Amino acid sequence: MQIEARGLIFDVYEGGPADGTPVLLLHGFPQDHREFDLILPRLHAAGLRTYALDQRGYSPGARPSAVADYRLDEPTADAIAVLDALGVDKAHVIGHDWGASVGWLLAAGHPDRVSTLTAVSVPHPRGLSVALHNQPSQKLRFAYMGVFRSRAAERLLLGAGGTALHRMMRPIGARAGLYATAMREPGRLTAALNWYRAISSGQADTVGKVTVPTTYVWSDGDPVVGKPAALATATWVEADYRFVALRGIGHWVPEEAPRALADVALARIGV
Repeated sequence: MQIEARGLIFDVYEGGPADGTPVLLLHGFPQDHREFDLILPRLHAAGLRTYALDQRGYSPGARPSAVADYRLDEPTADAIAVLDALGVDKAHVIGHDWGASVGWLLAAGHPDRVSTLTAVSVPHPRGLSVALHNQPSQKLRFAYMGVFRSRAAERLLLGAGGTALHRMMRPIGARAGLYATAMREPGRLTAALNWYRAISSGQADTVGKVTVPTTYVWSDGDPVVGKPAALATATWVEADYRFVALRGIGHWVPEEAPRALADVALARIGV
């Protein structure tokens, strides 16, 4: 279905029992709502009502042109507005990659709207910031962001039939083609990359501590986030907190380890 919010139109994919407890799912780059397809059957069987949102830049009707429109406070406000439009006062939040970043901001800034948070791959922004300042290895892991922020990023990622996108998502096999193909849609890749281009120094320092029950899922094969950043997250949660480390799994947790992630999410939600 389509939801009008904040002057934009978002594609939202709902499922599960109509009277089920609401769960908001927030995807990352370069994916969309489909990255959660493999965990949805478990969530629905547990009686949960899911809303998988194609975030700004991914929904064709929510694709503003200015880079500043992709600062993290904007998709965070989008999520609140979508919940409002759905008539959902409070939801469990599951977010991966950029979706996890939005989830952290939601839980920290709008705890009245978040029942629980399951953040996947990307740690609390303050924990990540500390690691970036103190761990040279974490800085090295983030070197790719310079490419994503560059003017050449679209050409590099879409060239040769999207070879770079396919290679980046090799661990998820044929599913990588879903996202590489979608990125050929005019304007979609530029909008998605604007999330990276909108990053500004010090923005993490505005994110407070989280006071809702939280699980952070990290995987030891993730090339993006190292263990120090993952462990630092605990400092920024003042509520029931669980750190789950998945062994032998890379960055694409919802599709590489859907059963494990569904187990973790259901445990956090408490069903």
